[in-house]
Amino acid sequence: MAPRFGCLRPQRTRGIYLAVALCALVLALAPASDATYVPLLGINYGRVGNNLPPPQAALPLLHNLGIGRVRLYDPDPATLRAFSKTGIELYVGVPDQVLAKVADPAGATSWLKANILPFLPDTKIVALTVGNEVLTGNDTALVRNLLPAMQALHDALTAASLDKQIAVTTAHNLGVLGVSYPPSAGAFRKDLLPYLCPILDFHARTGSPFLVNAYPYFAYSDDPKGIHLDYALLEPGYPGVPDANTGLHYPNLLVAQIDAAYHAIAAANSAAARVVEIRVSETGWPSAGDANEKDATPQNAARYNSNLMRLVAEWKGTPLKPAVPLRVYVFALYNENTKPGPASERHYGLFNPDSTPVYRLSYIPAHVPGGGGDNSTGGDSGYYDISAASRQPTGRWTWAQTAVAGGVAVLMLAF
Repeated sequence: MAPRFGCLRPQRTRGIYLAVALCALVLALAPASDATYVPLLGINYGRVGNNLPPPQAALPLLHNLGIGRVRLYDPDPATLRAFSKTGIELYVGVPDQVLAKVADPAGATSWLKANILPFLPDTKIVALTVGNEVLTGNDTALVRNLLPAMQALHDALTAASLDKQIAVTTAHNLGVLGVSYPPSAGAFRKDLLPYLCPILDFHARTGSPFLVNAYPYFAYSDDPKGIHLDYALLEPGYPGVPDANTGLHYPNLLVAQIDAAYHAIAAANSAAARVVEIRVSETGWPSAGDANEKDATPQNAARYNSNLMRLVAEWKGTPLKPAVPLRVYVFALYNENTKPGPASERHYGLFNPDSTPVYRLSYIPAHVPGGGGDNSTGGDSGYYDISAASRQPTGRWTWAQTAVAGGVAVLMLAF
């Protein structure tokens, strides 16, 4: 939990028109189910459960949610094989327990050969996430090994001519911030600066993103009197909160948290701040919890994740970085019944292990069958029922496909 604190000659004209029309027909008549995934939205696929389905069961859920990016926490072979030839981009975790091994150059090369290279190029692996929230943990050996492991893996990828294809990064808990409110005062914990500054140098040098696990839920739960629920739930109608130092207006808590991290980077390493992009590697809201976790409800989870998907689909950035669209990984695909900690930890999933939805979303990306336009809602009472994700798309023509086909027919009759 964090403290509160990106001209032809005339005789050729008819032939050109016909060629263009035929090209349009080819493009338009592709089945609607083949629409491109929303490119900035991803999801975390955790497997800390004893009742989860095989990885193949995740594929229709991802497709119908409009998600083309997935973060895995380890290089499980069956899961990597399931994503083969799907085009889905994977962030693959390098587990904490192997950091000491891969911090050695020979160990990094060996790990890549055993866990990553056999699945390329059919499985689209685009990044390795080394450890998870290492700097805010209590294992000093992990902290010391984090950057050497990142560097050794990057060097091994370079030796294999894969460094332009696969980035190396790590995900941070927002607890790396000592100050996060207001966003303009964002600053890293002083005790972590000796580790974060060289990590930022690494990101700037390699072009990899700085990942944060950002949860407005935790900030709100710790200070429900100081933070409005609508602000934490990303409600578009909430008036927002100004930052008096910059004059920037923050419509929701998530973008405020991201900008606090941007300010922290600038304060710690001004050179890196000019080129390093922040991406949200985890964010979500639990649908159930213990008795003292009263805000962990299906209604709040549905509101948060629906608003999150809408926010990402707008292709907008934060108030500080309006030209850098948000890149976000929702947490999580499934409820995971063996995760330790409070009950809320086991209830972040959009789906139950049997692939039924935990709740209904009021917004999903526009290409889902039955949806459309900018709002893409459907189902009962204006809500999209994510149980539709277990059904295959019908492949029906859209109105646009029908219109183009008709237009081509008219053009062809003219010849």
